[in-house]
Amino acid sequence: MVLKRPLTVASTIAPIASALVVLSAAGQTGPTTPLRIGVAGLVHGHAQRLFGEFRNHPEVEIVGIAEPDEAVATRYAERHGLDRGLFHASLDEMLEKSHPQAVVAYTSTFDHLQVVQACARRHVHVMMEKPLAVSLDHARAIAKAAADSKIIVLVNYETTWYRSNRALYDLAVRENSLGDIRKIVVHDGHRGPKEIGVPPEFLDWLTDPKLAGAGALFDFGCYGADLATWLMKDQRPLSVTAVTQQIKPDVYPRVDDEATIIVTYPRAQAIFQASWNWPYNRKDIEVYGRSAYAIAPDADNYRVGREGQALEPPHPAKPLEPPYDHPLSYLKAVVVDGAEQDVLSSLETNLTVTEILDAARKSAATGHTIQLPDGDGAGPRASRR
Repeated sequence: MVLKRPLTVASTIAPIASALVVLSAAGQTGPTTPLRIGVAGLVHGHAQRLFGEFRNHPEVEIVGIAEPDEAVATRYAERHGLDRGLFHASLDEMLEKSHPQAVVAYTSTFDHLQVVQACARRHVHVMMEKPLAVSLDHARAIAKAAADSKIIVLVNYETTWYRSNRALYDLAVRENSLGDIRKIVVHDGHRGPKEIGVPPEFLDWLTDPKLAGAGALFDFGCYGADLATWLMKDQRPLSVTAVTQQIKPDVYPRVDDEATIIVTYPRAQAIFQASWNWPYNRKDIEVYGRSAYAIAPDADNYRVGREGQALEPPHPAKPLEPPYDHPLSYLKAVVVDGAEQDVLSSLETNLTVTEILDAARKSAATGHTIQLPDGDGAGPRASRR
């Protein structure tokens, strides 16, 4: 049993046409076969996006879903019109019966290691929702499993697909039009997972320090760590200082709901403000160079301020280029076509992200700045796309 788009007249013609001629990552034309993907878990709320979007992406087909919670599985099946033959009670069963080429993981962060290890035994590639792991030990174990079995492990962030972030990268790194980066400030979060009404199975593990790693510190601090690691290229952070609070202990008694992380580099500083207390949803970034700065206030626009000049009006960022414009297109291109991995989603980058988050948790707990080693050799160097 595989899950494809509904069979209307238009949808029966489109897959045939797309199967006859497609443009590959190398720019050549030829026949293509959809990437067979399995779904590991449905307890991460971002799984809603997958089932809301995959029918518009004929480059993939869902061949199996592993979800042990029958109530959750039933809700997804009914809401998205999924064939119950796709569902399996365990990941091992789904992998054995469905034979996916890649798995997309929507489990708790703690279970990412188990997913990768199960997939590695069968040489199945993995893309998981951020963050990579609950600890640096888990992250290193994931990297070892991936290296031993030669599978690809990718980490999906919503902000990877923000064209405004790409515009800031072009300005700050490719063109060096801001001067050397001196400060990066990233704001991420919302009013809180309970306040915005996330599903109960998502809320249960997201507010469990063992299953999520922390509260807002990991949930939203990971975005800034990912973007800063990308923008700073080959520079490793020197130290991490973090402060966390429980502003709403009656709502979130076991985890932080407010966090600020300061990461130092040899000649720059990055600040990540992660919160379940913003009065609105936000994912924005500011990059300050020696002579200019750029701000991405949302997914599509950016603004530039130059020395002695007023901040420019918003500029629409140019569209992202396929296959680097959607996680499903990207996954298929990397796994099947051998496309270059993007730094934001690479395992190497996300080992550094986990190192930052792990140090931030220790800093918040002890009240001390955590000095980072020069390097841990945990994984291969990714291409610097």
